[in-house]
Amino acid sequence: MSHVVIAIDGPAGAGKSTIAKRLAARLGFIYIDTGAMYRAVALWGIRTGADLGDMHRMEQLASEAQIEFAPGTSTILLNGEDVSLPIRTQEVSNAASRIAVIPGLRRSMVEKQREMGARANVVMEGRDIGTVVFPDAAIKVFLDARPAERVRRRVEELGEKGAAPPVEAISTQMAERDQRDRGRADSPLLQAPDAVYLDTTNLSIDQVEEEILKLVRDRTADGKDVT
Repeated sequence: MSHVVIAIDGPAGAGKSTIAKRLAARLGFIYIDTGAMYRAVALWGIRTGADLGDMHRMEQLASEAQIEFAPGTSTILLNGEDVSLPIRTQEVSNAASRIAVIPGLRRSMVEKQREMGARANVVMEGRDIGTVVFPDAAIKVFLDARPAERVRRRVEELGEKGAAPPVEAISTQMAERDQRDRGRADSPLLQAPDAVYLDTTNLSIDQVEEEILKLVRDRTADGKDVT
């Protein structure tokens, strides 16, 4: 029997991670943060002193990386090590954004993501899940929000971690990230034609969760008993 994949795409600050984690916990699925996978490879590259611009070397690291997500948690393991915290630094974030445009590296990540979806029921979030990784997923959602709201959320998130970046800097970084994500030749950020579009600007987390759970109930046998 094939496993259920809930594919959630969208730009930074749209609420993908928050919603994906809640859905996975609610449904008993494994939460897969695909962005964390790129961060893990970037971290390995930094630690080994690799030239992040060396496409061949970065593709090699991506292919060799053993990346796992612990069921029921947000923990990500790289070659058996818990790297959940190290991958969240600004240095790793910037590095991940750089290497994410390497076609061969993306192909390796997609292969790993498909393997994860073949082994278990998953909630997978990223920027190309519904269009490239799982184009046949039964449940596809494209989360979005107005730019000002996405910036506000990111500033709030960083503030909770003790950082106090200027709003203008976050706004600029997010706009640049959007441009890279939407403009790259390989797997750009796009809404799949059959994905349900949800503007989360004026919706609470609970409301967004319930909207997606309705889709799960309607489209999969596994979701019929979801409450």
